[in-house]
Amino acid sequence: MKTSLRRDSDGMALIMVMCAIFVLSALAAGFALSMKVETKLAQNANSEQQLLWLGRSGVEFARYILSQQAGIASEPYDSLNQKWAGGSGSLAESNSVLSSISLDNYPVGDGTVSIKIIDLERKVNINTAINPANSQMIQQALTLMGVDANSISVVSDSILDWIDADDLPRVAGVESDYYQGLPLPYYAKNAPIDDLSELLLVKEVTPEMYWGSNATNHTPSVFQHKLGLGTAPGQAPDYPFGLVEIFTPFSSGRINVNTADANVLQMIPGVDAAMADAIIKLRAGPDGVDGTEDDTPFRNPAAALQGVGIRNPQSAQLCTERSLTFEVHVTAQIGDYKREYVAILYRRTATDIQVLSFYWK
Repeated sequence: MKTSLRRDSDGMALIMVMCAIFVLSALAAGFALSMKVETKLAQNANSEQQLLWLGRSGVEFARYILSQQAGIASEPYDSLNQKWAGGSGSLAESNSVLSSISLDNYPVGDGTVSIKIIDLERKVNINTAINPANSQMIQQALTLMGVDANSISVVSDSILDWIDADDLPRVAGVESDYYQGLPLPYYAKNAPIDDLSELLLVKEVTPEMYWGSNATNHTPSVFQHKLGLGTAPGQAPDYPFGLVEIFTPFSSGRINVNTADANVLQMIPGVDAAMADAIIKLRAGPDGVDGTEDDTPFRNPAAALQGVGIRNPQSAQLCTERSLTFEVHVTAQIGDYKREYVAILYRRTATDIQVLSFYWK
C-alpha cells in the first residue's frame, strides 16, 4: 500500500510541475509578445514623428522649387513643361538650380520625400460662382458633364444656396429647411466652401457626379454633347469627368490657360470644345504633347484667346498665365513606412510663398 501511495504522490507532483512549466511558458510568451508590441508601437511613434518632419520638409522643398521657378525672368508664366509641374524642364530651367532637382525620392535625413505640385488655377474656383457675373458656370460644368437637363437647375441652385450667406432658397435650390428634414439632419453651410467634398452634402449631388464615372472606357467627347434626355430606368448615369476635376475651393479665381485641361477651358465664356483643343495644341508645341521641351506656353491669356478667334476682354479677364495657388502632395518614407501629407500654398511673390494649410491623409 505504501508503494502505491508513493507512486500516486509522485505522479501528482509530476503533473503539477508540468502544469507550472506550461503556465510559466505561457506567461513568458505573453510577456515577450507584449514587449514586441510595445517596441513596435514605440518605433511607429518615433517613425510618425520623423515622417511628420519629412512631410514638412517636403513642403519647404516645394516652396523652394516654386520660388526658384518664379525667379526665372525669361519665363513670366507657369506651364506644364516646367519642373514644378513634373514636366521635362524648359531651356531656361536647364541653366538654373532646378536642372539638378528631382521630385521623386529626394533624400532627406534618414528617409526620402516625393512631391507632386498641382496649381489650382488649372481649375475654376467654385466660390466665385456666387458672383452674378459667374452664376452660369456651375450650369456650364454640369452641361459639359452630360447631367440630365432636369437636374441641372436643381444642382446648380442648391450649390449656390449652400455657398451664399442667406437662408433664402433660389427657384430650384434648397436651404436648411430641406436638410433638416433628412433622416440625418444638418444645416446648409451658407459660407464659402473649404473642402470640395462638401458638395456631396448638397441636394442631388451624387458620388458619380462628384467623382465622374470611371468605369467607362469611352473618351469624354462621346458624352460631352448628350441631349440631356436622361437615362433608362435602373441605368446609372455615366459622366466622363466629375465636379472634382473642374472645381476647387482655393485659387485666385482665374484660369491658367497654360495648365487647364480642355474641360476647364470650356468654362471660359465663348470657348467651345474645338477652341479648347486648339488652345492646347498651340501651347503644346510641334509635338502636340503637353509637358515637353518644345512647349510654347502663352505669355498672356489674351494671346491664347485671340489664337482661337476670341477677342472678348471680359473672357480674357477671367484667365491668367501665372498661377498663385498650389496643392502639394508629399509622400514621406522611412524604410517600408510611409505617409502622405497635403499642403495648400499661396505664392504672393517669388520670395513670399505662404502655407495656408497642412494635413496628412
